[in-house]
Amino acid sequence: MRLGVLDVGSNTVHLLVVDAHPGACPLPAHSHKAELRLAQLLDDDGAIGPHGVDRLVSVIKEALQAAEDKGVEEVLPFATSAVREARNADDVLERVRAETGVELQVLTGSEEARLTFLAARRWFGWSAGKLLVLDIGGGSLEVAYGIDEEPDAAASLPLGAGRLTAGWLPGDPPAPDDVRALRRHVRTEIARTVGEFSRLGTPDHVVATSKTFKQLARIAGAARSAEGPYVQRELKRESVEGWVPRLAAMTERERAELPGVSEGRAGQLLAGALVAEAAMDLFGVERVEICPWALREGVILRRLDHMESV
Repeated sequence: MRLGVLDVGSNTVHLLVVDAHPGACPLPAHSHKAELRLAQLLDDDGAIGPHGVDRLVSVIKEALQAAEDKGVEEVLPFATSAVREARNADDVLERVRAETGVELQVLTGSEEARLTFLAARRWFGWSAGKLLVLDIGGGSLEVAYGIDEEPDAAASLPLGAGRLTAGWLPGDPPAPDDVRALRRHVRTEIARTVGEFSRLGTPDHVVATSKTFKQLARIAGAARSAEGPYVQRELKRESVEGWVPRLAAMTERERAELPGVSEGRAGQLLAGALVAEAAMDLFGVERVEICPWALREGVILRRLDHMESV
């Protein structure tokens, strides 16, 4: 069957269309994206403003039309931290339902971490042993660890690259004091969770997903996305440590000129790099392998598993 996953994230609304059936690898057939940056559209009270809601409804309608055009049989719609944490989340969800017919499933942070972990486990297989998975989104950082398809520990922290950029780094380039303050904040937040994972032992394989990690790997010399998903890509901690001061000294426009960095993500790359550096340091990770699959694929895999069990 042809499935569509509609991901209302903190940065983008992304429709991923795949051809899939139980027991097979989902094959991407079409991708439709719109930059929305919901995490940066919250007002002072933490609500998504009228303009943001109008734009969200419009983008979802466009995605549904794209799904129809591509012959999608079923759409799996979900939302992550930006909607989850909005003060007016219920009103936003009702407006979306009333005007588009879409009932967004709002994932908890733990569900995000667990579904991303499932995707990474299926991609790397059982031979990867104990997995530690790191995922930096626009609104949150997810961490998950385990040896099975369901992680033994999962956490979600409010350390998304978009959220941190909007709240901590107003300058372009940012002021050094602001960068230092954000670095302290990020490390304090991550340090609170390290013990929960370290007691489970040393992972056999450390995996990173998300656009932030992919872009950092690319500017550090990893293969281009055009070379396909099966090319091994990794990111070393020492590379991130070397890039952080360089990114801090750049303007958003200068970052956008780096290989693999999109104009829409350039502004939040520094915050993402600070989170990546802190996570790798505090969890004692020297290198991560980039996983092409993440949350959207996890949602698809969970749906296929449910079909198979019925």
